[in-house]
Formats: sequence, structure tokens, C-alpha cells
Amino acid sequence: MAAWVKGGATDAGTAVEAAASLLAKARAPVIAGLSADVAAIRAAYDLAGRIGASVDTAGAAGTYAELGALSRVGALTTTPAEAVGRADTVLVVGAAPWQAPLMKRLIDAKPTRGRAAGSDRALLAVGANAGAALAWPADGGLPEAVAELRAYARGHLAGDALPGQIASRLAAAQYGVLLYDPAELGEFGVEMLQGLAMELSETTRCFTLAVGAAGQDRAVVPVSAWTTGQAPRSGFGRRVPEHDPWRFDAARQVAAGEADAVLWLGAVPVARPDWLSTVPSVALVAEGEAQAAEVVISVGQPGRDHGGVLWNEQRAALTFWPATAPSDLPSAASVLAALKERLATVQAASRSDSAC
Repeated sequence: MAAWVKGGATDAGTAVEAAASLLAKARAPVIAGLSADVAAIRAAYDLAGRIGASVDTAGAAGTYAELGALSRVGALTTTPAEAVGRADTVLVVGAAPWQAPLMKRLIDAKPTRGRAAGSDRALLAVGANAGAALAWPADGGLPEAVAELRAYARGHLAGDALPGQIASRLAAAQYGVLLYDPAELGEFGVEMLQGLAMELSETTRCFTLAVGAAGQDRAVVPVSAWTTGQAPRSGFGRRVPEHDPWRFDAARQVAAGEADAVLWLGAVPVARPDWLSTVPSVALVAEGEAQAAEVVISVGQPGRDHGGVLWNEQRAALTFWPATAPSDLPSAASVLAALKERLATVQAASRSDSAC
């Protein structure tokens, strides 16, 4: 196992010892990123409970934009496979969805199932245009643009302006899909988009589909739910999980000086935040991923170095991914388990010394 402590290469035992020492001294540790397979995510929650850490994810901005809207208005969603197979009209909201792998599948193929089978697929755009048949720049902002589209769809606004034309095309669709990136659209925009889909579905079929989530947030949400009964941003400082999206925002905690140590879990490569280098940290990352942290441990990447259960974007479900290039690198779950065991020993020794 490749490992480094303060920039110097070392062995696995020394790295785990150093990581345990760093976390044992922390009064308010954070476990962040959680871009890993299900086994490692579960191990991260287990460790958080052991050391009283709070938990946050790499793509929390998008995750909470969706969860906030879901809690208030619900959601009407489809899957990538259904969108490719059935959608005759796709509205792309914002710039980010154009970069998603799903777009190529939507552009290259016609619907093959349902009433729209064999028909041409119409691409509409709001906020960006990378090949849409009808595009509205929406310079006033994406959430406001979606709200205006909704007004046209409800008949509160009328006319031949671009938003009116787009609303009419959606209303005439056999199977419409509203494609968006929740982090780009924001909570208010997601809520407006869900409302638009529900209102259109009173007379036709229209669904939303989120793309572009960072890391493995879509795997973390169900794991967090079945582990704690709550959404990902939770804290274990009082030994029971407490959910608070503001309080347990890792970036906010670091900026406010509340967090004094971070364990970054990035077995599935994901961009690391700038704030990670401003606080004592341990990083478990896939081999070849550069990382500025006091302790860095290379772990296997699930789906490459070892098998693991990951979020499958194409199936919109958790699925097992076998190793494509098996290696001897340890899994993140096994390193987290070793850390937990070592911390238990350190804490037991500390209690024994205090008793003396």
C-alpha cells in the first residue's frame, strides 16, 4: 500500500497509526467526500459514530437542492434508459447537462418504445444551446426562467415568445423529459422544474431527470437513510445521528474554525475542495490521485482495482461493478476498519491513563 505522512513515503502501518493519532486528537472531526463504494460509505459512517465526527459529501450542493425540493413538492422522475427509449422531446436546462454522457445517447438515437417510437427526438434548451432545435438564452437566471416556463404552461402568460414556444412544444410531447443538473439549477429551480413536470403531466407525460452529480452522492443518500434514518449531512458528536444541512456543511465548518480534522474519502476520483488543505487532514484516495494532506493512503478504486457496489448512472440504481484491473491495493472499507480498530485501542489507552 502506497502511503505518505507529511510528504514522506511510508508503510501502511505507520500511515494508519499517524491517521489514527491525528483523528484521536480532534474534538470536532469531519468525514467528507464519501466518494466510494457502498462498503466504504458504510464503514465511514461506522467510523463517524466511533469518533463523534460529522459527515458531508462531495456533491452536497446538488444533493440538497434535490432533497429540499423533494421534501416540499415531491418529484416526478424517470431513468436514463426510459429517457433514451421513450422521450420524443427533451428540454435541457442549463449548460451542465450538455456535458453528461447521457446527451450523446439522446442525440444519436431515436425513441424505440411507446407511442413516440421511431419519431425524431426534439431537443429544446434553456440557458445554453449545444445543438437544440429551439433555445432560449434565459439571461435572467435559470430558476427564474423555469418559473416563467411554468407560467406559460399554466396559461398565466401567453404569446409567441421563446418561453411560450418551448412550453407549447412540451405540452404537445408524447413523452417529455426535463434534463438538469441540481447543483447548477439550485433548490428553488429544482422545485419550479418539478412543478412544471407535474403540471404538464396533467395532460401529457413529462418527467424530470437529474444528471451531473459529483462523486457517489446518489449512493450515499440511501446508505445514509438505512444507516441513520436521515440525509447525509449528519453529526455524531452526541453519539446519536443528528441531521442539519447547515450545521454539518463541511466547508462552512472549516471556514468557521469549527472543524479541527478532516478525513477525505475519495476512492472514486472526485474534485477535492480548496478548504481541505487548510485543516489537518487524512486522505484515502485512488492510486494516482494527487492529494495535499498530512496523511495520504492510496486505496483501490472500486470497479477497477476491486469489485464494489456503486451508483449506476445509466440504470439509476446501485449495482455491483467487478474489477476491470485487479490489484493488491486495499479497499477503502478495509483501511477505514483498520483506522476504527486502531482508534478503539488509542481511546481505551487514554481512558486507562485517565483512571490512573
